[in-house]
Amino acid sequence: MGLLENKAGLVTAAGSGIGRASAMALAKEGAKVMVSDINEESGKETVRLIEEAGGSASFFKCNVAIEEEVKGLVEATVAKFGKLDFAHNNAGMGPKPVPIAESPSEDFDRVIKINLYGMYYALKYEIIEMLKTGGGSIVNTSSGSGLEGMTNIVPYSASKWGVTGMTKSVALEYGKENIRVNAIAPGLTLTPQVEAWFEAAPEQAKATLGNIPSGKATKPEDQANAVVFLCSDLASQINGVILPVDGGFVAGKLH
Repeated sequence: MGLLENKAGLVTAAGSGIGRASAMALAKEGAKVMVSDINEESGKETVRLIEEAGGSASFFKCNVAIEEEVKGLVEATVAKFGKLDFAHNNAGMGPKPVPIAESPSEDFDRVIKINLYGMYYALKYEIIEMLKTGGGSIVNTSSGSGLEGMTNIVPYSASKWGVTGMTKSVALEYGKENIRVNAIAPGLTLTPQVEAWFEAAPEQAKATLGNIPSGKATKPEDQANAVVFLCSDLASQINGVILPVDGGFVAGKLH
């Protein structure tokens, strides 16, 4: 019997990378998963992969920057599966890395709208549904840059610090209602974007890997394993935690 047998929930930005790995891992543990992505083709491919492996999934197209679409996603999940036991709020983006003096204000607006407003909308409507059924588990995707300062990514870092704070605050608000809210803080992870960067800038990539105690980047599946754990009853007493999944990168940087 899987860790999430008879459970149902949603994953945002599940069309590739961490989101796809998370949706597939949750389904492998017996969960019914509403796969959400702004890209319909990639989202439906995730559903196909889950079903091919014997799991259960459906697709809902959603732009997390639009509140009504996020509300619709949560409602569609409940309509399809009858309940919302868990959610992995994974959607996010980052602009081109530049110092703040060179950063277009529109980039800041866009990042905050997707990464922070999108998280706020998701938490709000997920909590509303979970209160109706006696609890649940929510996992947000923060970042190592939501735990420490990093150069040239001020909009992204600001948004992820916001996710970190929101995670802890909502955990405090609803812990007594049997709702747990945690976050993963991925380090350098081998998503398609990172793999392309490795090919384009191998020396810079090598230097970055040298700063990771494990000496290697994490895989989307590593992040997914953490999500499955936090969504499961194995983590029943874990609430308000920001879990770095980064090969030890931030271990010596947090004071």
